[in-house]
Amino acid sequence: MFSIGTLSRRTGVKIPTIRYYEDMGLLPEPERTAGNQRRYSQAGLDRLGFIKHARDLGFTIEAIRALIELHEHPDHSCATANAIANAQLSDVQAKIARLKRLETELQRIATHCDGSGTAGDCYVLTSLADHSLCETAH
Repeated sequence: MFSIGTLSRRTGVKIPTIRYYEDMGLLPEPERTAGNQRRYSQAGLDRLGFIKHARDLGFTIEAIRALIELHEHPDHSCATANAIANAQLSDVQAKIARLKRLETELQRIATHCDGSGTAGDCYVLTSLADHSLCETAH
């Protein structure tokens, strides 16, 4: 059996976050000692590792809840898990595309200013004040 501190150290998940996952129903209610301290089994540690990995990959709480449900029923089809993973991949790809547009625009703005003028003539400040000067939608 593991304390909440041990779970935190082993997974890198902060204690308040572990409690939050319990409150959200992602982690089962742990056993309690006579002193009311939480005690987690290996299954709890494994579940928290699953949740952390999913969060690191950007999955939402709702998606993780669905993935846990599927994980608990190994006889079910994995089509839903695959659909959830593909939706997350699409979201990540859209974010990357947006970040690339931001990079392009910031690069353009930054290279138009050498920093030697005054704030009143600064291209960075002028660009931020007038969105129509941007070359890309971002």
